[in-house]
Parts: sequence; structure tokens; C-alpha cells
Amino acid sequence: MTADAWTRAVRQQLRLGRLLPLGDRRDGAWITERAAEAVLRGVAQHVRGVRLGALRIALTDPADAHEPAVPPPPGALPPGPLRITADFAAVATEPLPTTAAALRTALATAAAERLGLVVVEVDLEVTALLDHMDDVDRVDDVDHPVADIDHVDDLDLMVNVDDGGESRIIAVALAVPGVARLTGALGGLGRAVHLEERQDDGALARLHARVEVAVRADHRALEVAREVRARVGEVLPGRPTVAVLVTRVG
Repeated sequence: MTADAWTRAVRQQLRLGRLLPLGDRRDGAWITERAAEAVLRGVAQHVRGVRLGALRIALTDPADAHEPAVPPPPGALPPGPLRITADFAAVATEPLPTTAAALRTALATAAAERLGLVVVEVDLEVTALLDHMDDVDRVDDVDHPVADIDHVDDLDLMVNVDDGGESRIIAVALAVPGVARLTGALGGLGRAVHLEERQDDGALARLHARVEVAVRADHRALEVAREVRARVGEVLPGRPTVAVLVTRVG
């Protein structure tokens, strides 16, 4: 990998944000923080009188995390309860507790119903009071690293069709309802399918597959990831383990 390619890969990784667990330890699914944030910001735009600022998603307590049932993507957070932390500006005509409650409900509901994130806490902080509704659109943007997702594309997808099963994985993954396309964001390699042999202590080597997908906005990300895992597991021999990473929703 050239120096330019390496730099591009590092920047892409930073833009993805954390790799967040979808569902529980048995689901073998993750989503990039960038993809999750895009959905949550879209929902927050419909909360009256609110201008969302910085937003982060992380484990509530690493000690409460669990070992995933399948090998996770590199650097992924382990499955466990999550916390959304955000700040916002609000129009002063509404009581702040009422506005905060509406925003908290919107974020928590979207995280669970549209994505499948196990969010147990939503911590909000008011950073500014606005005089008029029109001010909501004029508040200066907060500098947060993964928010400006509309102008960040996945790396060009490179598909290696070989005898190792990648072509079959690609075919069955694309046929899953809710899969918009395959992506190649993680690690800057531009590959949607990653196959490797993994061996635990005292066990025979076992095939492991990681598949990166973009999910349509009208499907729940976790359900799509579960179906991709199931179908990929059926087309590969030897009861492989399968992990799915959702890199985009919409």
C-alpha cells in the first residue's frame, strides 16, 4: 500500500467512527457510528425547535460488554448496552424538559426500531437557547468528526471473484431484502467480502466471513444483517462464522 493509499485508508477509518454492536452477542452484526449518526440526525430534524449538535454513541460501561458469538470486525466494540450522548440548541418558547424529553424519545426510538442498537441511556445537554424557530437553521455547526456524512463516499468497491466463495457470498447478500449494495469501507481496502481461516485453541481451523453492506432506509438494519448472516452461512461449507458490518443506511 502506498503512502497516499495508507493516508486515505486512515482518514476513511476515522470518518466511520466507532463500530457499534447491533443486537446482542448472538447477532454477529455491527454498524458504523457514521451510519447510525446519519439516521439519528435525520430523526432529530423532525423534533420541533431543536438543533442537534455533537452526537456520540458508546458503551455505557465496558465491564457490561459481552464476548461476541463470532469474530468481530477489527476495532469493533463488543456487544453491550449503549449510551447516546448529544448536545443541542433549543427554542426558548417551549419548556426545556419537554423539548429534551421529545428529543430523547426520538433518538431512542430510532436507535431501536430503525437500527437495532441496544441503547439504554440518552444523555442530553442544552448548549444554547434560541429566540425564534428560524434560528434553528442559523446556528453554527458544531465541529464533530462523523457528522458530515453526505459528502463522504465509501471507497470504490473491488470484488475478488475467486474459488474461495466470494462470488456466492456476493450473490446471496445482494439478494437479501433491504440490502442496497455491498460496500468496502473498513480498512480502506475497498472490499465488501473478507474471508479468512481462524483457529481457536484446540479446534480445527474454521472459515470466517465478514460482509459489508449498505441497508435501505425502509428496512431495520439489524434484521437485514441477520438475514445476510444466515444466507451467507448456508452457501459456505463447514459451518463458517459470519459477521456483518452495516456501513450506510439510506
